[in-house]
Amino acid sequence: MAKRDYYEVLGVDKGASKQDIKKAYRKMALKYHPDHNPGDKEAEEKFKEAAEAYSVLSDDEKRQRYDQFGHAGVDGNGGFGGAGGGFGGMNMEDIFSAFGDIFGGHAGGFSGFSGFGGFGGGGAAQQQSRGKNLRLKVRLTLEEAAKGATKKFSIKKMVNCDHCHGSGSEDGKTERCPQCGGSGVVKKVVNSMFGRMQTQSPCPHCNGEGTVIKNKCTHCGGEGVVQGQETVEVNIPAGVDNGMVVNVPGKGNAGRRNGMPGDIQVYIEVEPHKEFVREEQNLIYNLLLDFPTAALGGTVEIPTLDGRVKIKIEPGTQPGKVVRLRGKGMPAVQGYGYGFGDLVVHISIYVPENLGKKERELIEEMQKCETMKPSSSIKEKIFRRFKSLFD
Repeated sequence: MAKRDYYEVLGVDKGASKQDIKKAYRKMALKYHPDHNPGDKEAEEKFKEAAEAYSVLSDDEKRQRYDQFGHAGVDGNGGFGGAGGGFGGMNMEDIFSAFGDIFGGHAGGFSGFSGFGGFGGGGAAQQQSRGKNLRLKVRLTLEEAAKGATKKFSIKKMVNCDHCHGSGSEDGKTERCPQCGGSGVVKKVVNSMFGRMQTQSPCPHCNGEGTVIKNKCTHCGGEGVVQGQETVEVNIPAGVDNGMVVNVPGKGNAGRRNGMPGDIQVYIEVEPHKEFVREEQNLIYNLLLDFPTAALGGTVEIPTLDGRVKIKIEPGTQPGKVVRLRGKGMPAVQGYGYGFGDLVVHISIYVPENLGKKERELIEEMQKCETMKPSSSIKEKIFRRFKSLFD
C-alpha cells in the first residue's frame, strides 16, 4: 500500500512552519494515542503514521529531501529508519521515547502527555526492575485549568519493604546468578534461512537482574516491595485541556529490589463551563443583546476568567458580529503555545417573544420606517458572515 503524503497525514500545507507542524503532530498524537484507543489497531497505525511524518517534516534536512524527491528522498534514512523508510524494527516504546520532547519535560511536575517517558526502554534488567506506572484521573473546573491547581491523592501502591530496605534479602546479601554469570542475559545460537544467528534474552533464573537471593526477606518474600499507601501532591500547570496527561516521575509503584520506581500519569478532564466554550487557547462567549442596545449602542458588562469587564457596543450592531478581547483566553500550557488566547465575543440579538399592546403598536409604527429595513449592503455583509460558517 502506497504511503500517504506526510503533509496530508498531519493536515498541514507545504509552507507550514515548524510550530504549525509540531502543533498538528501533537493533536494527532493525542487523538490516536494507544492509551486513549486501547485495542484499536487502526488508531495505532495512524499514531505511527503521524509520528513518521513528524520525524521527517520536523527535520530541516529530511524535509528538504522529501520536498524534492518525495518518499524516495527519505526512505532508508528518513522516517523512523530501516530499509524502505517506515518504522524498521522500532516498537511503540521507541516512538514514545523519540518524541517525548514534543510534550515538555519541564520541572514542576509536568513532564509530558500520555505516558511519554513512562513506558520503559533500555535493557532487559532495567525493565524487569522498574515499578509499574499508576494512572489517575482528575476533573478540573475551567478556572482551575486556566490558573493551574495543586491536587492531593491518597494512593495505594507498592512501596519498598522497610524490613529489608527494598533489597529483598533477609541478610542484605545477594549472589551472582549461576546461569548467566551475572550478565542478566542468556545467549542462544539458532539456525535460520539467513544462516546461524545469535540471539539473547533475559535470564529466566534471575529475571535479568544478574543476581539471586538465597535468604529471602521474611516480610516481602524476596520481592523488596510490599503493599502500602502514600499521599502524593500533583501540580497541574495552567492551560491544560481535556485528554492531556500530567506525568509525575518516580511516584508510581516501587521497583522490585530497589529498582527504579514507576510514574504517576494523571489524566486531565475539564468540566464544561456554563458561559464559555473553549477552542484550544481561545474562549468563546455568546453575548445576547436587547434590540434597543444593538440599535442605539451603549456599554455592557461581560464575564471573563478574571472577573467582569465592560465593552462598548457600536450603534447599529448586527447579529453575528465578533468582538475579540486580546489575551483574555487560556494560557499556553508549559512547553507548548505562546502567551494567552483571546476571549471571542459573538453577538446575537434578542427578539421579544411576548409583546404587550403598547410595545406591539410601537414596533408596528417603527416597521413603516425605511431605516428599519436592511439595505442591500447589510444583506450582503450578513450573508458573507453566514457563508463563512460553512467554508
